[in-house]
Amino acid sequence: MYRNYFRVEVDGIRNVPASGRALLAANHAGVVPYDGAMIRTSIIAEHPRPRHARMLVVDWAFALPYLSMLLTKTGNVLAHPDNAATLLERDELVGVFPEGVKGAAKRYSNRYHVQRLGRGGFVQVALRTGAPIVPVAVVGSEEVHPVMFEVRPLARLFGWPTAPITPTFPLLGLAGLLPLPSKWFIAFGKPINVSHFGADAANNSRIVLELTEHVREWIQGTLHRLLPRRRTIFF
Repeated sequence: MYRNYFRVEVDGIRNVPASGRALLAANHAGVVPYDGAMIRTSIIAEHPRPRHARMLVVDWAFALPYLSMLLTKTGNVLAHPDNAATLLERDELVGVFPEGVKGAAKRYSNRYHVQRLGRGGFVQVALRTGAPIVPVAVVGSEEVHPVMFEVRPLARLFGWPTAPITPTFPLLGLAGLLPLPSKWFIAFGKPINVSHFGADAANNSRIVLELTEHVREWIQGTLHRLLPRRRTIFF
């Protein structure tokens, strides 16, 4: 899927630290987190010193029987600040999607417009653990499941945070979760060193917001740079 289906091209892979703790912060899209899988695979396939990235995934994905089993087997963990901090303190590589559900459920008309990155929770975790933040821009994920609209009553009925409707899902059932073969680019930015701020800076709202916005601006600017490299969404 990585090479022959999405045909992923990668920029800046050496910006991912070869060892030690680091927090990858990426834009997010898609009913199923294929973006997390492609980020993980790119580091294993392209990095001169391959390592596994532990991706943080929202709780509702773990509530889906088959998907939860796959997510667990591939090393993904429930998205929670405590889980992120524990992994980083073990000097692991951790990936997070700060846009959260808003990113996954945004309409196709708003594609590649980076949403607010939460309240900066990922920055607070990085500050508390001294982990550098590596911003990641992903092109291709917005088209795998183009969201036409949400059905919020359906989401409330099943206790889901969102119920996005795509051209194929739920019309085709589980088959509708198969991704469209969009052309992908992944770019890794230079690590943002936060250790000099100290752990107490996690309680400083100004520092947290400034770092959060810096990450968001880098991702947005890089998406604008990458998008013209595609002739269509498929090539």
